[in-house]
Amino acid sequence: MAKIISGKTLAAQFKAQAAQQTAQLQEKGIGVRLAVIIVGENPASRTYVKGKTKDCAECGIASDVIELPESISENELLEKIEQLNRDDSVNGILVQLPLPRQIREQSVINAIAPEKDVDGFTDINTGKLVSGEECFLPCTPAGCIEMLKSTGVPIAGKDAVVIGRSNIVGKPAALLLCAEDATVTLCHSRTKDLKEKCAAADILIAAVGKAGFVTGDMVKEGAVVIDVGINRGADGKLCGDVVFDEAEAKASYITPVPGGVGLMTRAMLMMNTVRAARMQAEGRALREKGENH
Repeated sequence: MAKIISGKTLAAQFKAQAAQQTAQLQEKGIGVRLAVIIVGENPASRTYVKGKTKDCAECGIASDVIELPESISENELLEKIEQLNRDDSVNGILVQLPLPRQIREQSVINAIAPEKDVDGFTDINTGKLVSGEECFLPCTPAGCIEMLKSTGVPIAGKDAVVIGRSNIVGKPAALLLCAEDATVTLCHSRTKDLKEKCAAADILIAAVGKAGFVTGDMVKEGAVVIDVGINRGADGKLCGDVVFDEAEAKASYITPVPGGVGLMTRAMLMMNTVRAARMQAEGRALREKGENH
């Protein structure tokens, strides 16, 4: 029977760290502020934004929610982002996805200044992640790695399988596992022998977005299973990509849904925002020092 990796417990630890670091910056007269842009009335997006606002309050981070109409043009949205880029009191900028059809998501994401891209989605931060440079890590994959590390099971040398190749979770998760010296197989809808590949994995990350996609026979005895999926089952309840009971019987560690990766994603956002504030303050101090010489 697997041990549960509690996102609630782990996220609380990281949020406590973020709160402590925020307080230390505030003692030096440095504020920490996150601006969240939400376009339209998507109920799921509104729920996520509400959660982020609550997290900010718990960590002592100031937060602005900028609500924009569904009908907004791409140019108007880009102008709003440019205002926030220029505003030194704003340390992190996040655009809640999805966006309405008339707006190209990637052009909007790339308009965010890389040093304020606390979601880690701009092409510049993605490129740095690929080349192994220091950057803002996407929050969900970063949360997955922290959950793996919390088990005490070494990642180095392990066979890891990631199911799902999205730019937001699958691909960056595979890169982060590589950086931790795992041997990684990135699987997707066209993968041959998917069941066999999964059943050989010491670490299995499911990020498909399909309820109950990963069944017990796809889980290796003693594997660590990280379930990124957030779906509604036929009964209307929240569930993951993994059939929990079947996987729990075989895994050594497993994340629950709800109460797993989602909470860690939000905690990683808080950590990225505090880090952004610290880095921007250091950058300003260096520039001022240079100007005074």
